Amino acid sequence: MSYVAKYRADSGRGAPTRRVTLGRAGTLTPDEAAALARRMLGAVANGGDPAAARAADRRASTLNELAELFLVDHVEAKRKRATGDHYRYVLNKLVLPELGNRKADKVTPADVARLHSRLRDRPYLANRLVAVVGSLYSFAGRRRLLASGFNPARGHDKYPEKGRERFLTAAELMRLGETLHEGETAGIPWQVDTTKPTAKHAPKEKNRRTVIGAHAAAAIRLLILTGARLREILHLRWEHVDLERGLLLLADSKTGKKAIVLNAPAMAVLGTLPRIGAYVIAGAEAGAANERPRADLNRPWRAVVKRARLDGVRIHDLRHTHASIGAGAGLGLPIIGKLLGHTKASTTQRYAHLDADPLRRASEVIGGRIAAALDGKRRGSVMQLKGGRHH
Repeated sequence: MSYVAKYRADSGRGAPTRRVTLGRAGTLTPDEAAALARRMLGAVANGGDPAAARAADRRASTLNELAELFLVDHVEAKRKRATGDHYRYVLNKLVLPELGNRKADKVTPADVARLHSRLRDRPYLANRLVAVVGSLYSFAGRRRLLASGFNPARGHDKYPEKGRERFLTAAELMRLGETLHEGETAGIPWQVDTTKPTAKHAPKEKNRRTVIGAHAAAAIRLLILTGARLREILHLRWEHVDLERGLLLLADSKTGKKAIVLNAPAMAVLGTLPRIGAYVIAGAEAGAANERPRADLNRPWRAVVKRARLDGVRIHDLRHTHASIGAGAGLGLPIIGKLLGHTKASTTQRYAHLDADPLRRASEVIGGRIAAALDGKRRGSVMQLKGGRHH
């Protein structure tokens, strides 16, 4: 048996009758049930409808349901594919396993703060989590799916993000080139962990080599020779390649329509690369009717990095290295920005400290004159200052 409160949802005999279960007999005492009923009937007297509120709560979307609607109707429809992949990763891997079954309007700022805090050792990802959740709730507010202004991701302080700059040195570039050549020909040797049970089934030492395919090696070379983004190379179709004018004509990129200038070494890479399918960097489905671009370069890149001793180098650092060499050669930040396809000058400013050519010339002039004066080869200039002092 259960205790039930019965009331009319509105004044008048024609108003519908509602029943709300307060709890099971034995779980609640008669006095506790009576106290609950008085509070509920008091709310009814003030215009409330507890039964309707409970029904609405049962119909309310969970965060799982709201997130899927957000990803399909907003992210996939209005954002770049890479952005969509990032949003889906943050939600599916970091947010929804913890909060997905919660009603969307029951998620609190404390819930978001807890998830944010767990990732404090990865500040960039922690801050992106808050941004993605905030975007989701802003979408829900605009769609009138939740109360306007309700956003549990609002008001959280971001973790400081340190800009990461890693540029390959001349020696590292040489090792990278040697390793790519080795990977394409003999293959990159790898070692067996003899402590593992599967070690006895490993190939003989002379056969323990990872061969890097021509297309994977070409992708790595094109990334550093052009400064392009990874997806711009992996999704590059042969129809976008204009060798006559030395351009890659991308119909779409992170910053929209874009042309990438091909230098002679990059054109040589493309000129010798076998054309297997629609994509320049052929994937597993090259030439098939449902051909898709290669997803990543993780496996060959890990092998190259380990063999070439490129500690801490990410594949995106090839783009940074391309820009750093141009900046260090005194080509000027506006030119570097155009080569990389930056739409904002502020984005290129990260390489400003490398654009040292004018500063170096100025320092050489000043240092030369000071050294000459110190050696007595030439007297320094004497300037009359106010007050009669000489310098």
